Amino acid sequence: MDVKTYRASSLQEALQQVRRDLGPDASVLHTREVGNGMLRWIGGRQIEVTASATIDVPSRLPAKTYDVNPATDTKPLPPADYDDFRAKFRSDLKGNTAEPDSLVEHLSLESAKTTKGDLPESLFQLFTDLIDAEVSEDLAREMLERVQRGLSAADLKDRMLVKSRVARLLEEELKCSGPIHITPGTRRIVALVGPTGVGKTTTIAKLAANFHLREKQRVGLITVDTYRIAAVDQLRTYADIIDLPMEVVSTPREMRSAIARLADLDLILMDTAGRSPKDDLRIQELKAMLNEAHADEVHVVLSSVASPTSMKQATDRFAEVGATSLLLTKLDETTGLGCILPVLRSSRLPISYVTNGQNVPEDIASADRRKLARAILGTCDE
Repeated sequence: MDVKTYRASSLQEALQQVRRDLGPDASVLHTREVGNGMLRWIGGRQIEVTASATIDVPSRLPAKTYDVNPATDTKPLPPADYDDFRAKFRSDLKGNTAEPDSLVEHLSLESAKTTKGDLPESLFQLFTDLIDAEVSEDLAREMLERVQRGLSAADLKDRMLVKSRVARLLEEELKCSGPIHITPGTRRIVALVGPTGVGKTTTIAKLAANFHLREKQRVGLITVDTYRIAAVDQLRTYADIIDLPMEVVSTPREMRSAIARLADLDLILMDTAGRSPKDDLRIQELKAMLNEAHADEVHVVLSSVASPTSMKQATDRFAEVGATSLLLTKLDETTGLGCILPVLRSSRLPISYVTNGQNVPEDIASADRRKLARAILGTCDE
């Protein structure tokens, strides 16, 4: 089966590639608009066309009578007539009054409709920027329509004004809780939970180093991650380097004893084993351990490179153990942060911290909704 995919900045250019490569009798199987990901700064949207020279796709449109031989009216126009054909099609498309006369024309017209919809030209580039940032199409359109309703036609031509309004709407979506707050003379217990491989142990080390070395707080560590090979050794290495007490816990009874031994500290940071959101037994074990510890804060650690579906599933399940906030890791590895927006809407949990690398203790910061909004839009601080 000879099926090939082509990309170009417009549907017409993609179809020209199809004709050059597969010939004028090639069948178009599928078209869609795609974002450019990391290339969005040097290019715009792209149209992807899947075609084949061997698969015959019957036309679903009524036959028309352009200048073709009636005996062979299912074949394309001869090459010499393409210019006249295209000129007529462009005229029809611009006026939007003629019915599409071929599958190619039909796809072109549908692409034009679905790409821009009812968004004015001034908002369309922002729409594609949001899609590239992995904001869902529905949410991107919702925000731009809200901006459109709040601005005059003249204001909509001011790209910087429009972008600032979109950033403001993003800020409203991005709820942040701020950093861990320590009250002198009061011990605070903070646990990090989440799926496997999201960076909980490294994040614990960053938090511990910052609170102990920079803020001069008395910090202790507890790990209940006795399932993962070398997990205890990893955290113990950090504890030795930072010079912190550390307890290893495997049962609720041991948790009570460990908390008692660390009673004179300002902050206890608890590392937990990665749990699959589908593993009910492990989730319940984790819940029992956290209940025994009487954790003041439970941060659900999510990797920003995970899919929105995976993030939502994890957030929903870890809400059962008393989650109070979200902590985003691996911002340096993601191509877009928009995927977190549906999770924030559904969970109503704020973001506490974000991390953007493996360096301890540097690569962590308290979540700031203004900076996150600007990051989604691809702008930097001035």
